[in-house]
Amino acid sequence: AAARGCGGVWRRAWQRGAGGPAPAPRWQRAVACNARGGAVPAGKSGLAPWVPVVGLEIHAQISSNSKLFSGSQVQFAAAPNSLVSFFDASLPGTLPVLNRRCVEAAVMTGLALNCSINKRSLFDRKHYFYADLPAGYQITQQRVPIAVNGSLSYSLCIDNKMSQMVTKTVRIKQIQLEQDSGKSLHDDTRNQTLVDLNRAGVGLMEVVMEPDMCCGEEAAAAVRELQLILQTLGSSQAVMAEGQLRVDANVSVHHPGEHYGVRTEVKNINSLRFLAKAVDYEIQRQIEELENGGTILNETRAFDSKLGCTVPMRDKEGKQDYRFMPEPNLPPLILYDAKSLPANMNHQQVVNIDWIHERLPDLPSVKRAKLVERYGILPEHSFTLLNEDGLTEFFENVVKQTQMKPKKVIGWILNDLLSYLKQHSLTVKESPVSSFLLADLLNLLEKKEISSTAAKQVLAELWKGEGKTPFEIVKEKKLELIQDQKELEQICQAVIDGQENEVIMMVLG
Repeated sequence: AAARGCGGVWRRAWQRGAGGPAPAPRWQRAVACNARGGAVPAGKSGLAPWVPVVGLEIHAQISSNSKLFSGSQVQFAAAPNSLVSFFDASLPGTLPVLNRRCVEAAVMTGLALNCSINKRSLFDRKHYFYADLPAGYQITQQRVPIAVNGSLSYSLCIDNKMSQMVTKTVRIKQIQLEQDSGKSLHDDTRNQTLVDLNRAGVGLMEVVMEPDMCCGEEAAAAVRELQLILQTLGSSQAVMAEGQLRVDANVSVHHPGEHYGVRTEVKNINSLRFLAKAVDYEIQRQIEELENGGTILNETRAFDSKLGCTVPMRDKEGKQDYRFMPEPNLPPLILYDAKSLPANMNHQQVVNIDWIHERLPDLPSVKRAKLVERYGILPEHSFTLLNEDGLTEFFENVVKQTQMKPKKVIGWILNDLLSYLKQHSLTVKESPVSSFLLADLLNLLEKKEISSTAAKQVLAELWKGEGKTPFEIVKEKKLELIQDQKELEQICQAVIDGQENEVIMMVLG
């Protein structure tokens, strides 16, 4: 089941674009993006290059013990329909009670994304029928969302070169609180559909990004940066494999200076790799369709990961009437800051924006800058450390326990440890080589007790996870460097004495 959000927001964004020429800055950004390897040159018509326009709607599941409007527990992979309250099932007479934790998570996320926080936001009912939406409507924030007008900066490589990175910014239109729907499970063999309401009512933040991107690479980079921010804040675990971060991509193409083209929406993309592929495929599909004299339909599509293409789901030509109306059972959501907070108000019963702002942790961009400054590593290495869950902590633990300089340590971390983990599809936490063992090995190398080649042999043995220390492996394999010159001379002499014929041949030339 799709995460259903503010479809009207994107309609308005594209209608604004359709009402006049595309702004010059966005075209220039698009051309710059295309010039880095994703070029969309003139086709059969011989007209100017195509300009792709990409915007995103991201649904992030809020990290909370209970749902947005009920006390039901939130748990992934629980037994079907085991976490459903009377309100979740929409039984008559039940009323919503707003979860404070979800509000604080949305405020925290809005502040981290440079948004203006609305001190007064409203809840609305969005009506539509789905079997996994028992109430027949979703509670969302269509009119006045909790946060608006933000921005997200992200970086991406030029031509896949980590040493050449460019920073871009995408505008955040709004962040809104809303309910998730249940889940429909289709059983084709029995020709039936089962409904699991465990997810119904789980709190979501919908982050609406303006159409400021131009290719799949940019879209994936922006979502990855958002994912890191959410995980750093703790406002969402944002595990895409568990449906905690789902992306809808809105794609259109047009010639420079022309009105925006008709957009399509690719729904419910659940991996960064698939997002990049889906966007790039859809851009190319639209260009080929237009070049061949066809037209683009305003439709919803899905990405088929096995075929590597998008496929139609339903058209949007007939505008759906969601019959938005104010949610009668929820008053306006009132937030405070230090200036507006009444003196006689119980601080534990309100959400204080300034209090949350003061307690924001270092965001990924700040963490990267500190890694570069503290350890003298390259900026591109700081991106890799943060992109891999747990790798920054692993690196810092090794640095604390070894005499080797951080610049050398990072090489072993990225070239040897990370490549092995990726080769065997392991996470950093699943690594058979702990930070203590790697630091122990690097200390032997730094003290020149073993060579670099021997160190790689020892590391290969450590991967086996047999419980041996680097020192034990060095002794067992006799990999120590010999420092005594007389001992080295004796070894060399023994080799010469044992190869008399070869020595004579070498002497004779």
